[in-house]
Amino acid sequence: MAQIKGERPTEGDIIVDYDEKLFDDIQANEGEKAYIFMHTVPYEGSVGFVNMLTATRINRKGFDTSMVLYGPGVLMASGTRGFPTVGAEAFPGHMNFNNQLQTFMKEGGKVYACRFAMAALYGMREADLIEGVKPMHPLDVLDATLTARREGALVLQTWTL
Repeated sequence: MAQIKGERPTEGDIIVDYDEKLFDDIQANEGEKAYIFMHTVPYEGSVGFVNMLTATRINRKGFDTSMVLYGPGVLMASGTRGFPTVGAEAFPGHMNFNNQLQTFMKEGGKVYACRFAMAALYGMREADLIEGVKPMHPLDVLDATLTARREGALVLQTWTL
């Protein structure tokens, strides 16, 4: 077995080069748009939350940014989450989806949730969404994709099951 010799890092040590950046810090040109499509189960992995953080960063770079939640992705926009009461955080990070969506929308991002997934798959009502999330017709999922194509927008799509 190989022996790694050296000192164990301590809290606060830097173990990689955080200063070297290889690509330009791109900012949006006037009128540029971005669409983030998410078909992912909240809390089943990091994909949904990482995409929310990415969407927020894209929005902060000046893109007119929209998140489209469909399939299990609509669960990320549940405004009825919490324990023991709605809005209460049962453990650190429990409300991270809600908090990040609210941050994204406060900063000008738009969030859409598919009505079919909400009602047919999960029994969610429109009133169950986080305030500010816009319910959308299921046919709008494809039309949002086609709109993004016509606009020449940045598109990120994530599917997880």
